[in-house]
Amino acid sequence: MELDPATLPYQSIYKIMTGSVLPRPIGWISTIDMDGRPNLAPFSFFNAVCSNPPTVLFCSSVRGSDGKAKDTLNNVRATKEFVVNLVTDELFQAMNASSIEAPADFNEFDYAGVTLASSVSVKPPRVAESPIHFECKLREIIEIGTDPGGGSIVIGTIVHIHANDEVMIGRDKINISALKPIGRLMGNSYCRVTDIIEIERPKNILGGKV
Repeated sequence: MELDPATLPYQSIYKIMTGSVLPRPIGWISTIDMDGRPNLAPFSFFNAVCSNPPTVLFCSSVRGSDGKAKDTLNNVRATKEFVVNLVTDELFQAMNASSIEAPADFNEFDYAGVTLASSVSVKPPRVAESPIHFECKLREIIEIGTDPGGGSIVIGTIVHIHANDEVMIGRDKINISALKPIGRLMGNSYCRVTDIIEIERPKNILGGKV
């Protein structure tokens, strides 16, 4: 099958993309608005960018229901800060609950049954139950499209990391078995990390011979 994106509705392209680009990590993003009201929402268009400077990104799509930007994006634009909370197996139901579309004054922390915890370097709160948090200052927002199906890339610089001792090995390694992360698939489907495959990478041959 050969498909021309220009001839397909954005909903079909979304299904093809999310059914192919997987599993995707979930960035559980907490923000506040200018009045200090908290917001919490999951984003599976999320990933690491680089470690020097430590940088992450998430993509906030334009809502298909009303064609407006999501509260998370509005809050980041206003305050220039956000927190990435990592989603674990224990937080799966809470993460899903927080994906609800609701008015800007709706408290997703309360609705999802998770606890607000003060951050160290930014104003938005953390999800206390999450074992890893990246506190971020906004670096850049790249607007890709303003119509439904469009969205913006939000790039943040990590200014503080919180990691629970039980998910750490030494000072700089994560115990995946203890973390128990959840990945996003398509539709209503998610996945657990239950089958880890290891393979040694090829040796560096820059400047040498095979």
